[in-house]
Amino acid sequence: MPVKAEGVLSVDDRLINRRIVCERIKTVDSANYYNFSAGPAIMPRSVLARAREEMLSPGRSVMEISHRSDRFLSILDAAESGIRELLGVPQGYKVLFLQGGASLQFAMVPMNFLVSNRTADYVITGAWGTKALAEAKSCGEAREIFSTAETGFRSIPEEAELSFSPQASYAHYTSNETIDGVEFNYDLDGKAVPVICDASSNILSKPIDIEKYALLYAGAQKNIGPSGVTLVIIRDEMIAAAPTGLSPMLSYRSIAENRSMLNTPNTWGIYLVGLVCEWLRTQGGLASMKSKNERKAAVIYNAIDMSDGFYQGHAERHARSMMNVTFRLGSQDRETHFVSEAEAAGFHGLRGHRSVGGMRASIYNAFPHEGCEALAGFMQDFAQNNG
Repeated sequence: MPVKAEGVLSVDDRLINRRIVCERIKTVDSANYYNFSAGPAIMPRSVLARAREEMLSPGRSVMEISHRSDRFLSILDAAESGIRELLGVPQGYKVLFLQGGASLQFAMVPMNFLVSNRTADYVITGAWGTKALAEAKSCGEAREIFSTAETGFRSIPEEAELSFSPQASYAHYTSNETIDGVEFNYDLDGKAVPVICDASSNILSKPIDIEKYALLYAGAQKNIGPSGVTLVIIRDEMIAAAPTGLSPMLSYRSIAENRSMLNTPNTWGIYLVGLVCEWLRTQGGLASMKSKNERKAAVIYNAIDMSDGFYQGHAERHARSMMNVTFRLGSQDRETHFVSEAEAAGFHGLRGHRSVGGMRASIYNAFPHEGCEALAGFMQDFAQNNG
């Protein structure tokens, strides 16, 4: 049964239209629920099923064992080795598991590395880079060497556009901006300047050249595991350069010396990180994930591009994020209507960040391809009925 044009329908016909769309979705997902949340985000179902089983097994639950026990140390080893294998982390780097999210890293990085009489260079392509710079300025001299703020955070710089100060202690950038849906399509090269990257929302979604980074950090709640864990991968030379007078809980040196266990770590979260790494290996690793993620994103971007302007993508095409597809519908009323209809049809978490509005479909590693196909079909139907 075809969907009828919305503008000439009665209330009953509109309800029929909605049921038709929902039935189309149910053929893809019997649960009729897709979670497009920007984070905490969807996790692999097989990982959650295994975690549920092991959590309830007497004597096996990681929730109930000491973080100093041999059992937990083996869990910590598995999580670290999984990260090292997937990202190709070589010797000469430490893999740490912290708390406090990327927001704490905004402060820890300059506290540890913004040396007196030197500066830090920040490349700003969105809201999270802006926040990181603000924290750095509270610690010392940090400067914005490039920003796309004036054009609405729609693009990334060409590599030739970036020029770093010889006096910079480090250069910092955000590889994927979740709010604006803008992603770097290359690993930034600081030349002689150490590069620090906030990779919270696209880590493990594709291969990266880890040796280009002096420090890389990421909140876990997008692609690594649950909220409450922060991954830090740091070069040994950076640890050696860190000051000795900081509070131990804010010192990379102290945290590394104590193997992320100055205090009780997020044992459950670290356990899940290890399971997610195992799942990623079954998916073919990061090269395979990149291919899958590109195909998923292309489905939704095609729905935007083929809508004759009904949907307007936010990011410029060369800077489009694979993880966060951002778009507008021309008016606040239409966007409100879109969210309402989408939620009724089983699509949740599509409303954009409160600071910018619009729509945002977050499609991290565990998000299924069929969910992108279902959303694209819904978008086509919505445009037809409301154009």
